[in-house]
Amino acid sequence: MVARAVLPALVSPARASCRSRAPEGLRLLTGAALTIALAASAALPREASWLVALALVIGLGVPHGALDGAVAAALLRPRYGRVWFGVFALPYLGLAALVLLAWQLAPMAALAGFLALSVLHFGEEDAGPGRPFEALVRGGLPIALPALLRPDETAGLFAAVTRVPMPHLVGWWVAAAWLWLILAVVWLLVHRRRGAVPVEMAALAVAFALLPPLTAFTLYFIGLHAPRHMRALVRDPIRAPGVDTMDKAVRAALPVFGLTLLLGAALWPLYAAGANTSAATLLCLTLQMLSALTVPHVLLDRIVSRFQK
Repeated sequence: MVARAVLPALVSPARASCRSRAPEGLRLLTGAALTIALAASAALPREASWLVALALVIGLGVPHGALDGAVAAALLRPRYGRVWFGVFALPYLGLAALVLLAWQLAPMAALAGFLALSVLHFGEEDAGPGRPFEALVRGGLPIALPALLRPDETAGLFAAVTRVPMPHLVGWWVAAAWLWLILAVVWLLVHRRRGAVPVEMAALAVAFALLPPLTAFTLYFIGLHAPRHMRALVRDPIRAPGVDTMDKAVRAALPVFGLTLLLGAALWPLYAAGANTSAATLLCLTLQMLSALTVPHVLLDRIVSRFQK
């Protein structure tokens, strides 16, 4: 009788634990397989390598920004009721449209703004609030290292994005990259941190040294930045209360992600008209749309943070 009473109690938690570990193990295996496939794609011709990286950026990276709809719903629905989505979408898409227009009118200025905003956004996500020096160092890593380690390939990449001839990397980017390196060395020497942060930074440095810039950036974007953002949102009980698991986060991202794909498809003919290859078109459209969506994405984070205080 005792065995009959005790064994189910012992077996049930064990089964539950196995079930909880199984999805995590599957995610790790999937992540490892994607990492290997992405690294292997670097051996392909340049345009083919671009297509592989961009497919992963679109499919696995863009959805983390699509969760802005869930964040906006928690903030705006109590104030505006049924019209909350219009209050959110109109300024959000309007600001994104202005950024896309800036790429057409002043591509080099748009590039500089995109890179600076990326440093800010990546750094805040990686370092957390209240650590500006660490945020600058960590956020600047995926932006500065391509300029330092593979300047010619990086110039070719952004020549396709800006559609401005760029035989060499522009001087201001090179100067900013060297300044970042000095600050990073100082930060590492002063703080002498141990644990995951220096290991992560070292692994990223190796990736950017061995892989083409877009491939290495994709590895960072889908392997660290996007999952980190989604996990932070899942753990936050205020920003999006209904999104408390990764599965719910994925489902919540699908509507806005689908809308993003439709917008990209609508813009494709306009971008294809000025490109030599489909890979160049997809590269230009994807990175310009990423920059266009990053601006309202960061602004929404700022607004929500103020309301939470």
